[in-house]
Amino acid sequence: MKVLKFGGSALRSVASFERVKEIVETERKSDRVLLVVSAMGSSTDELLTLAGSVAKKPCLREQDVLLTVGERIAMSLLSLYLKDRGLEPVSFTGSQAGIITNRDHFDAKIANVRPFRVQRVLEEGKIPIVAGFQGVSPDGEITTLGRGGSDTTAVALAVALNASEVRFYKDVGGIYSEDPKVYEDAAHFVRLDYEACLELMGRFTNVKKAPIHPRAVELARKNDIPLLVCGIDAHTRTKTRIGAEKRSEAPAQFEVA
Repeated sequence: MKVLKFGGSALRSVASFERVKEIVETERKSDRVLLVVSAMGSSTDELLTLAGSVAKKPCLREQDVLLTVGERIAMSLLSLYLKDRGLEPVSFTGSQAGIITNRDHFDAKIANVRPFRVQRVLEEGKIPIVAGFQGVSPDGEITTLGRGGSDTTAVALAVALNASEVRFYKDVGGIYSEDPKVYEDAAHFVRLDYEACLELMGRFTNVKKAPIHPRAVELARKNDIPLLVCGIDAHTRTKTRIGAEKRSEAPAQFEVA
């Protein structure tokens, strides 16, 4: 089973859903797939701005409830789109997917994953679509994992479900030394080990601009989960493979710094 993670830049509009459908249909020919989605486009930024427009210092609990709407919209719209075209998707919020976090609002860390409902859907031959970036605390409170947290959702589900790898679909094919949309001579990395990838991600002062969230890379490193960063565009051939050739059989570890 593979986990396919679609970032906000790859889900800018409903028009981009057709490309997601093509990828899903291709991958399902050889393996079961689970999808994790970010909020579409700049939805999270817009929701943060909205929160700031009604409160000078938004309550983090209420803000978390608001922010999870972005991913829920993405998962439900994509599910509706795929179902209308003959596939069998089933959408899940973070809590429905069994993402258990600590109690820290807006920067929660995953403590455990209990993906029983997702597992059942996979066994039925259907396509789970999970809202990234969110989970539920031991008290039943909605939490968010911090900016870029959907990447961590994808890796955590891969760990819990014994997936063979996680594929990240971005608007840029792979990882580069610099932003290739800004620097034409940016060097493309075909392969990186986890440590080199973490070092590269650490250069980003704004974590949401990092190609993969460092916490997701660290979680993959702890569990030897292979990662592949691909371009969403059908004409983009470049990609970057990160870490292990195949995943470890060691017990799952979810907690990272």
